[in-house]
Amino acid sequence: MNRALAQDTKGNALMAFLPTAHVTDVPDDAPMPAALVAVWCGRHLLLVFDRFRGEWELPGGGIDPGETPLQAAVRELHEESGLHLPTLTLAGYARFRLVGPPRDEYAAIYTAHVPALHHAFTPNQEISAIRWWDTAGAPPSDTQVIDVALAQHTRQQHSQD
Repeated sequence: MNRALAQDTKGNALMAFLPTAHVTDVPDDAPMPAALVAVWCGRHLLLVFDRFRGEWELPGGGIDPGETPLQAAVRELHEESGLHLPTLTLAGYARFRLVGPPRDEYAAIYTAHVPALHHAFTPNQEISAIRWWDTAGAPPSDTQVIDVALAQHTRQQHSQD
């Protein structure tokens, strides 16, 4: 697990993706403070534009105290995109090596498939826009490369399209 699967320009790295089919327990060798969601509609992937980081990324964020990773994923997806999907599928766990401050962490990665592109979105303090990226083409400029790699892993694992 020393070679990164993906690395962004800041030096943050995706070190491993552990699909649910290959893990029996939640990894506990590093903290898991976050949950992310890859929402697919055919070959289109939902991305949100984070105002503070200035990049397109998967919806998701921190797990609040007392919240399960699934509850956090459902809440963050709704807060960041306006899309309410109470039933998400756990795709696996992503292990990150982050640089500011240096640390290793996991995020629970969920996925969902929707029958139609969702566009009902109101910009908020964190997210300025949503978009459905047609993965047959290149990702939009300013897309978080780690999130693209994670989405590809969920797509390979749950190819329902």
